[in-house]
Amino acid sequence: MKNDENKKNNKAKKILVGLIVILAILILSIILLSVYMNKDKKEETELAYTDLIKEISNGNIEKIEMTVGSTTLKVKVKDQEEEKTSIVPSTEAFMEMIQQKTEDGKEFELIQKPRSVISQIATTLVNLLPTFIMLALFIMIFKMQGLGEKGKVYEDTERKSKVRFDDVAGLDEEKEELIEIVDFLKTPEKFTKMGAKIPKGVLLYGKPGTGKTLIAKAIAGEANVPFISMSGSEFVEMFVGLGASRVRKLFDKARKLAPCIVFIDEIDAIGSRRTSSTGAESENNQTLNQLLVEMDGFGSEETIIVLAATNRPEMLDKALLRPGRFDRQVTIPIPDIKGRLEILKIHAKDKKLADEVNLESIAEDTAGFTGAELSNILNESAIIATINKHDEIENDDIEEAVKKVTVGLEKKARVISDKDKKLTAYHEAGHAVVSRYLETQANIKEVSIIPRGVAGGYTMYKTDEDKYYVSKTEMQEKLIALLGGRAAEQLVLNDISTGASNDIEVATKIARDMVTKYGMSDSLGPIDFQGKEPYEMQLFGENIGDKIGLEVKALIDIAYQGAQQILTEHRDKLDTIALTLLEREKINEEEFNRIFE
Repeated sequence: MKNDENKKNNKAKKILVGLIVILAILILSIILLSVYMNKDKKEETELAYTDLIKEISNGNIEKIEMTVGSTTLKVKVKDQEEEKTSIVPSTEAFMEMIQQKTEDGKEFELIQKPRSVISQIATTLVNLLPTFIMLALFIMIFKMQGLGEKGKVYEDTERKSKVRFDDVAGLDEEKEELIEIVDFLKTPEKFTKMGAKIPKGVLLYGKPGTGKTLIAKAIAGEANVPFISMSGSEFVEMFVGLGASRVRKLFDKARKLAPCIVFIDEIDAIGSRRTSSTGAESENNQTLNQLLVEMDGFGSEETIIVLAATNRPEMLDKALLRPGRFDRQVTIPIPDIKGRLEILKIHAKDKKLADEVNLESIAEDTAGFTGAELSNILNESAIIATINKHDEIENDDIEEAVKKVTVGLEKKARVISDKDKKLTAYHEAGHAVVSRYLETQANIKEVSIIPRGVAGGYTMYKTDEDKYYVSKTEMQEKLIALLGGRAAEQLVLNDISTGASNDIEVATKIARDMVTKYGMSDSLGPIDFQGKEPYEMQLFGENIGDKIGLEVKALIDIAYQGAQQILTEHRDKLDTIALTLLEREKINEEEFNRIFE
């Protein structure tokens, strides 16, 4: 079956390429014929039509040569050696005018030549060219959209996954939940005898990089069934009906391969809430409707399970999430410290790590990192070790990789003025000193004034604790730490700069979320204002928007005053750290703590 489809797909490709070649040859032939037919025209002088009539009236024309069907004439004027060309607006009107002139006694030689075969072919081709182009484009578009040979859209997607659950780390509970899916696919009769219905769909949702696609492949690999994978964006087309057609073909393919898994990545591209709009959104609605119909259409005897992944479950249409379609919804979380260690072990298997490298220490320092980010860190550390000509990956290589992934590439060669260096040093020192005296804030790992990415400097914190909840006090102190850089600039330099723009952006978002999302405002109370329509906001009283703005501003003002107070009380520490940064450019954790001891 697969070989037959491949042959059909190859045949369709050959037809498409042939059409493109024929069209190109046709256009090239017309251009060459046009050049051939007009190659002598540049050597001839043009005679305006009004001047031609005047010369005929004065009896100065010796000979006129014209080709049947052409409006271009060759004219020989008496006492002039060069022939001239003239274009007439209408050959019929011109012939009537000549007949009248000859009756008046104006005589000249009139030669009428038949059209050449080449000219006739060129004219025919020119007339047919738009038709050929439209036909070729029509065929090309439908071939490209997958409406040609059946199954072309899914070329190279039918395969049995080699990934197993052992290759997926940090998701123990989630794997236990999904092992049942594997059993359904392996022995469906065991469940049907009991009267159980096989779940039709499983929705995997979580942040990007948490392993949604990987675990979907692992399910297919464990069950040893075909794995048909498509992205939601592949169904989205500009032509109405094409997305729905692709959905139909996808499920036709799945029925032939059952038992199998259909995996739709980024399903929110087609599964977002339906609207009454037209155009592209109408096409999305049709595609989603077809997906709903197909999921309702296959019965329990067809062992097909649809896996879908998204990082925006709130965008999905409610009809997708009801029982009978996506019966199960599994959250794929960011790994905890144990999960991070297991993930690092998997990605370290093919890496040459030095004996000094401690994966547990890396796992402790990467709280909040996804599996993809951890994989990227080890890959970057291998690249850095190779560039540094190390025999093995060392701790320094991994530290550099973490900074490169989280902050950006170090730019040692950038030329910075002494004034900017001083400003950056006090700005970063402000963040570090303020954080040191706030109980809820993480310990300082490194402070640097060497530019990285878009930042002129950075203050790196130890992320050695997995947090699932954040308290109001912690958020308030986070605001103080974020504004410590701006407060230091104002205190020491009696001026402020654009360097705090990102700090202000983050602080404003935190303060706004505290008021509108988490209900942490004493005056407004525990109410969710986020994402409300204007008419909904009015339910909470007049000028509620102004009140929210004042609450956000009050949180920022209090935090800024807190940062200024800490820096004023510990000005000596601020100066010490800033001067050390100006001298050495970097301060690590031990050196930083020694200053305070």
